[in-house]
Amino acid sequence: MFPYPEQYRVAMPPIITGFMVVWALLSRLIFGDASVLSLYPLLALFPIVILLHGLLIWDARSMGRLDQSFYALIHSALAFVVWTFAIMHVNGNSFS
Repeated sequence: MFPYPEQYRVAMPPIITGFMVVWALLSRLIFGDASVLSLYPLLALFPIVILLHGLLIWDARSMGRLDQSFYALIHSALAFVVWTFAIMHVNGNSFS
């Protein structure tokens, strides 16, 4: 189906992280501040990223397990920061 399925499999966690940013920006425009419809998908996306990294470490085809673990460590830390700021953006002024 895809010409390089292994590269798409390895790139899924960063793609989901990018989707977090797009979802936060668009859902704030559409739903407004602190909407449940915009917050709950964000709350589900970071655990999905962590599970995908675990799957990539478990089934390391394209890279070694140590390389996958390092990739997971770096990307998970960056994705956590993106996730936190996406949640803060979606909530807007509802915390104050």
